[in-house]
Amino acid sequence: MATQSCAVCKSEIRIAGGIGDLWSFAFESTQGMTLELVDGSEFFLCFECVERLPEDREPVAADVERLRSSCENEDHTE
Repeated sequence: MATQSCAVCKSEIRIAGGIGDLWSFAFESTQGMTLELVDGSEFFLCFECVERLPEDREPVAADVERLRSSCENEDHTE
């Protein structure tokens, strides 16, 4: 099983496929995706963080940074 960190919340996200899944018979789906944004930036985000991106316009790197900052602020208050 391969994992990759979400660029916003830093959670370890499962990436399906690969030789590890072949031997373990794990048939779970990937829990995130790499997004190439209109400004040319690229980020791997979990689906929960993808849902938090703006829907009224094309997201850009500044939107990902904004989400990252809000996620860090939430962690400090708990």
